[in-house]
Amino acid sequence: MGDSKEAGAESPPAGAAARGGLSLLSQGESEEPSAQGSALFLGGNEVKSRAVVKYSSAPPRTAFARLEEKTDLKLPPANWLRESAKLGPAGTTILGNSKKSKPFSSFGMAYDFIDSVGNDVDVVSDSENIKKLLKIPYSKSHVSMAVHRIGRTLLLDELDIQELFMRSSQTGDWTWLKEFYQRLIDQKWQRKKKSKEHWYQKAILSKFLYYSINGDGAAQPVPSAAEQQGPSSSDQATDSDGASWPAPFEMPSSVSEDPSASSQGSEPLEPSYIVGHVASAPKEQNLTTLFNDGENSQGLKNDFVRNILWTFEDIHMLVGSNMPIFGGGRYPAVSLRLRDNNKPINVLTGIDYWLDNLICNVPELVMCFHVNGIVQKYEMIKTEEIPNLENSNFSTKVIKDIAQNILSFLKSNCTKEGHTYWLFKASGSDIVKLYDLTTLCEETEDKYQNPFTMPVAILLYKVACNMMMKKNQNKKHYGTVRTLLLNCVKLLDKSRHPQIIASANYMLSELFQLDEPKKEESSESPLNENSDESYSEEEEELADSDENGSYGTGSDPSDDNKAVAIIKSVGELSVPEKYKSIHQIRPSCTFPVCHDTEERCRLVLSYVLEGLKSVDSSIKKESDLPAADPNTPIPLKYEDESTRGGPEGLEKQMALFLDKMGSLQKGNYSSQSGMIPGSWQHKMKLQLILKSSKAYYVLSDAAMSLQKYGRALRYIKLALQSHDTYCCLCTNMLSEVLLFLSQYLTLCGDIQLMLAQNANNRAAHLEEFNYQTKEDQEILHSLHRESPCQGFAWATDLSTDLESQLSVSCKCYEAANEILQFSDLKSQNPEHYVQVLKRMGNIRNEIGVFYMNQAAALQSERVVSKSVSTAEQQLWKKSFSCFEKGIHNFESIDDATNAALLLCNTGRLMRICAQAHCGAGDEFKREFSPEEGLYYNKAVDYYLKALRSLGTRDIHPAVWDSVNWELSTTYFTMATLQQDYAPLSRKAQEQIEKEVSEAMMKSLKHCDVDSVSARQPLCQYRAATIHHRLASMYHSCLRNQVGDEHLRKQHRVLADLHYSKAVKLFQLLKDAPCELLRVQLERVAFAEFQMTSQNSNVGKLKTLSGALDIMVRTKHAFQLIRKELVEEFDQPKSDESAPAADPSPGLSREEVIKLLSIFESRLSFLLLQSIKLLSSTKKKTSSNTEEDVVLKTNKQIYSQLLRATANRNSTLLERIDVLIQLLDQLARGGSGGQ
Repeated sequence: MGDSKEAGAESPPAGAAARGGLSLLSQGESEEPSAQGSALFLGGNEVKSRAVVKYSSAPPRTAFARLEEKTDLKLPPANWLRESAKLGPAGTTILGNSKKSKPFSSFGMAYDFIDSVGNDVDVVSDSENIKKLLKIPYSKSHVSMAVHRIGRTLLLDELDIQELFMRSSQTGDWTWLKEFYQRLIDQKWQRKKKSKEHWYQKAILSKFLYYSINGDGAAQPVPSAAEQQGPSSSDQATDSDGASWPAPFEMPSSVSEDPSASSQGSEPLEPSYIVGHVASAPKEQNLTTLFNDGENSQGLKNDFVRNILWTFEDIHMLVGSNMPIFGGGRYPAVSLRLRDNNKPINVLTGIDYWLDNLICNVPELVMCFHVNGIVQKYEMIKTEEIPNLENSNFSTKVIKDIAQNILSFLKSNCTKEGHTYWLFKASGSDIVKLYDLTTLCEETEDKYQNPFTMPVAILLYKVACNMMMKKNQNKKHYGTVRTLLLNCVKLLDKSRHPQIIASANYMLSELFQLDEPKKEESSESPLNENSDESYSEEEEELADSDENGSYGTGSDPSDDNKAVAIIKSVGELSVPEKYKSIHQIRPSCTFPVCHDTEERCRLVLSYVLEGLKSVDSSIKKESDLPAADPNTPIPLKYEDESTRGGPEGLEKQMALFLDKMGSLQKGNYSSQSGMIPGSWQHKMKLQLILKSSKAYYVLSDAAMSLQKYGRALRYIKLALQSHDTYCCLCTNMLSEVLLFLSQYLTLCGDIQLMLAQNANNRAAHLEEFNYQTKEDQEILHSLHRESPCQGFAWATDLSTDLESQLSVSCKCYEAANEILQFSDLKSQNPEHYVQVLKRMGNIRNEIGVFYMNQAAALQSERVVSKSVSTAEQQLWKKSFSCFEKGIHNFESIDDATNAALLLCNTGRLMRICAQAHCGAGDEFKREFSPEEGLYYNKAVDYYLKALRSLGTRDIHPAVWDSVNWELSTTYFTMATLQQDYAPLSRKAQEQIEKEVSEAMMKSLKHCDVDSVSARQPLCQYRAATIHHRLASMYHSCLRNQVGDEHLRKQHRVLADLHYSKAVKLFQLLKDAPCELLRVQLERVAFAEFQMTSQNSNVGKLKTLSGALDIMVRTKHAFQLIRKELVEEFDQPKSDESAPAADPSPGLSREEVIKLLSIFESRLSFLLLQSIKLLSSTKKKTSSNTEEDVVLKTNKQIYSQLLRATANRNSTLLERIDVLIQLLDQLARGGSGGQ
C-alpha cells in the first residue's frame, strides 16, 4: 500500500466515499457545476470547447510519481489492485478495468442529471462512445451502439453484439436479434476471442498506473502467492465488468450481477420494486422519484468517476469519464499515458488523447515510453499540440464537422421516443446503418424481449415528472411532457408495472386544466396525437436517397427495407454541413388543442380510467369484491317521490349526510376492496378519483350552460359518486376537497332548480339522465369496488314532482352551506359562501312563491264559504317561513336588493291572505272585514320595509319602482274595497270617507306619473282612477250631506279639483276614452247638481255654459272611440286571408252605447235648459246680439240632435259622427256665450 505521502494530498471529501471512485481532481474542479472551461486554439483553427464538471467522486488530485528508467512494468507493485486513500474506495476498479462501457451507462447519468435530459443536452454518453463515433471516418473497426431519444436528447450506449449473443446462447433471449444479424449482416457469426497481447497490454497499463501513485518510484515485487493471484484478479475484474446485462424484464432479478453488490440482494424483490410512491396532494405535484436501491440490480447505476457537461462547438453533451487525472506542483492537471516506444502514435491514438483531454479540461498530456515493459523516458505535450504530432496529424475542424454531421444524422432519423435504435458499422466497412430495434422486436412474439424497454420507460417517466414538478414550468412544455408519458405507457406491460402506468396516466390527466378554457399558443395547429412519430419531408427524401444508394460489396440487398437510414460512405461525415439542413431539431410534439370543455374532460377521464384499471388490477383480493361486470350499466334509480317520503324523507337523509360529514373530520376509513391505507394503490386511487370528480363537475357545469339539464344531473351524480368514494377512502380530509364538495352540491342545487323550472321538457331530460357511456360505466365500476356510492343519492335523483325538485335543490344548498361551516372554509372562501347564501335565498323565494301560488289556486277553486280552509293556512305558513328564511339569507350577506324583492313577495302573500278573508255571502250585504284590513296593513308594512331596505331609488331603480307600484296598489285596493264595501256596521260614514281619502292619497304618493318608463301609462291610469274615485266620493258626500255649509263648500272644491285632475290624466292616455267620457259626464252631472241649488238665471246660465263647455271637450274622447271602431270594422276585411290572427281586445260596445245614450240625453237636457233660460232672459232684457247667436245655434243643434236620436236605424259610428259634428258646431257657435 502506498507508503509515500505527497505534500499536497488530502483525504477524500465526505461526499466522495458515498459514490465510490478514484479521486484525481485538483481543488479547482469542484462538485458544483462551476463555470470552468476552456476555448482551445489549435494551429489557427479555432474549435470551441468548454467543460464543466457536474459531479466528481474523486478525492483531491495527487502528483504522479515519475518512474525511474529501467523500471520493469511486468512486475506488479505492492499496492496493485488494493485500496488507497489517494484512490478512494473505487480505485481498484478504475485503474484495473478496461475501457468497456456498461450497456446502461447513459441511463445512470440521465437519472442523476434529470434536469438536463430532454431540454438542454443533445447527447448523454460515456466518453469512450463519443470518441468511437468521432473516429468513424478514420477507423476500420466495427461500431455498435444503442441510441434512444428522450425529448431533444439522445442517449448513446455500447451495444456489445458478442456479449449479447453469448447471452443468447445461454438463456435463449435476444434470439430474434441474433437471427436478424446472421441473416443480414454476418452469416458466419462466431465469438471473437481477445488476443493474449490485449490482456498483456491491459495488465501493463494497470501496473503502470499503480506504480505512478505509489510514490517511491521503485518496483516492489510482491510475494509469489500475490503474484499468482494478480492476473486472475485482473481477469475477473474485466469479465465481471463486461457481463453486466440485465435479464429481459419478465421478472425482476433478485440477485445483483455485480459481484461487489452481491451481499445486498439476498431477499427476492417485489414486482413493484422499481417504484416508490406517488403524490398525495395534487397542487404540489410532488410526484416522487420512482426508484429505490433495487434499481442498481438493473445496471442503471451512474458509476463514472466524473460527469462532465461538455460543450463542443454548438453541441452540448453530458459525458461520463473515468480517465485518471494527476496534478500538483508545476502541473495542476495532466493525463498520464503509457506508449510502446517501438510503435509510433497514429491518428486514432492522437484523436483519442486529444478528445480525452478536451472532455476532462486537462491542458497537458504526459507520455511514458517503454520497451517490452521497461520504462525508457517521459515526454510532456500540450493538449493543443496533439493534433500536430508527427504521424498523427489531424484537422480539429474535420472532427468538429464529423461531430455535427453524426448528431444531425441521428437526430433526423431517431425520431420515435421510446424506440431503441441500433447504429451499426461492420468491421472494415464504409457503410453506417441505423436500425429500429423496437420495430424489429415487435415483429417477434414478445416485445418485452428488448432489455432497454424498462430503463427507457423509467427515464421517460422521470423526465416527465421532473418537468411537471418545476414550479416555473411554462405550459408550452406540456406537449413534451404528454409525449414522454404516452411513450412511457406504450412501452410498459400493464400487468407488470401497474404503478408507473397509473402514475403516468394521472400525470397525463393533470396536464389538462379543467377549471379554465384552454388558451393554446398553437391553437391553429390540428390535434396531432402522434406528432412525435412524424417525419419532415427532408427526412423522408434523405431516407429514400440513402436507400437507393449503392452498398459495399458485403451488403445484402434485402437490407433495404430494414434500415431506417444509411450513411453510404463514412467519408461523407467529413464533408462540412453534409447533414446540416436537418440538424435543427423540430419540436417533437404538440399539445392537443381541445376546443371545447367536453373534449378536454373526456380526455382527462380516459386517462383517469386507465389509471384506475392499473390500480385495480394490482389489488389482489379480487374474490372479496362484489361481482360486477364493467360492461353492464349500473342502473340509475328513477323513483317517484311518493316512494321516498317526500321532503320529510329528505330531512332524514340530510341528517345522515351531515353525520357522515362530521365523522370525516375524525378520519374514518372504509374500503371494500381491502386497499391498505398509505399504500401506493390507496394514494393513487384517491388522486384519480378526485380528478374524475373534478372532470365530471366541469362536464356538468358545461352541460348546464348548454341548458342540457338531464345530462348535467347525470354528470354531477357521477362527480358526487366519485366524491363519496373519495370520502370512504380518505383518512385525512383536506379542506380543499371539502370546498369541492360544497361546489358540487351548489351546482347540483342549480340543476335541480332548472329542472323544476323546465318541467315541460321532462322526457328529454330523463333520457339524457339515463344515458351512460362505456367509459362512465367502467369508472363507476371501479368506484363500486370501494364504496356503494349512495351517499348523495338524495341529491341526484330525477324526480317528477315540482315540490320535491325544489326541496332537493334547497337541501343541496343547505348541505353546501353546512360543509362551509365545518372548518374555516367560510372565511377562506368568502365569494363561494356569498354565492351559496344567495342561492339559498333564491330557492327559498322560489319555494315560497310555489306555496303562495298553490294557496291562491286553492282560493280560486274554493266554494264561497265563511271560513278559510286548513290547507290554505298551512300553505301560507310554509310560504311565509320560506320567505322569512330567504330574507335572513340575503340580509346576512347585505344583499339589500334581493331582500327587498322577498319582502315584496311577503307583502303579496299578505294580500292573498287578505283576499281569502273577504266576506262571503251576498254581494249586497258584504262589508270590508277587520281581517282584510289587518292583512292589507301587514302587506303595507312589508312593502315599506322593502323600500327601507333599498334606501334610495338609485340603488336599484327597477326594484324600487316595482315595490312602489305594489305599495300603491295595496293602498288603492284597500281604499277601493272600503269605498265599495263600506263597513258601515262598524264605522261612521265620515270615518270611512276619511280612511278612504287617506289611503287614496298614499296610493297616489307612491304612483309615479312623471317618470318615463314602461309602467308610466299604468301609473297615469291609476292616478286618474284615484282622482275620479275621490271626486265621485266628494260628489256623493255633497249630494247626501245636509247642514254644515263650510264642509259642503270644501267638498265641492275637492270634487271639482279631483274631476279636473282625472280629466287631465285620462286625456294623456290613448286607450281610456270611455273612462274620460264617464268622468266628463259625472262632471256635467256635478254641474247639474250645483244648478239645482242656484236661484238666479244668470248663475244658472253660467253653470249651464260651463256644463256645455265640458260637453264640447268630450269631442277628444269621441274621436278616440271612433278611431277604434273604424279599426275594428276594417280589421276583419284585411284579415280574411289570415284568420289565425287574434283581433286585439277593443272597446266594450255595450259600454260605449250606454255612455252615448247618457251623453245624448244630457246634451239634449242642457241644450233645452239653455234655450229656455236664454229665451226668458231675452223677453226681460233688451236684445243682446251675442245671446241671440248662442240661442239660435243651440236651437239648431238641439233640433239636429232630436232628429238624430229619433232615427233608430243609425249605426253606432253614424251616431258618433253626428255628435262630433254637433260638438264642432257648439264649439264654434257657443263661444260667445262662454
